[in-house]
Amino acid sequence: MRDYEIVYIFAPALEEAQVGEKLDRFHGLLTGANGGEITETDHWGRRQLAYEVENQTSGYYVVEHFRAPGEALPEFERALKLDDDVLRYLVVVNEGNLPTTPVPPVEKREEESEDEAEG
Repeated sequence: MRDYEIVYIFAPALEEAQVGEKLDRFHGLLTGANGGEITETDHWGRRQLAYEVENQTSGYYVVEHFRAPGEALPEFERALKLDDDVLRYLVVVNEGNLPTTPVPPVEKREEESEDEAEG
């Protein structure tokens, strides 16, 4: 069993309850017969995307940490690819226990804005 982290970006039209239902279905693929466990889930909510994805400019973000055997991932990722409401996802091996809380965007300082206007 290894520790993993996943970031989901769901379609912005989904409500939090609908996102929860989808997560429950995905969790079943990891925890069912495979013996994995979800250790942390953090809903970031709707956020602006850096670029347009499937004609969407925003998405509903969820970050999770989980433990699962490597054999569970192919079927899990297959289900994610087949779900039309999952715009993007990224699964990585979690080698440290970094918090899942979002970092607020940094606002531009006045000097930077003036420099850009001059340049």
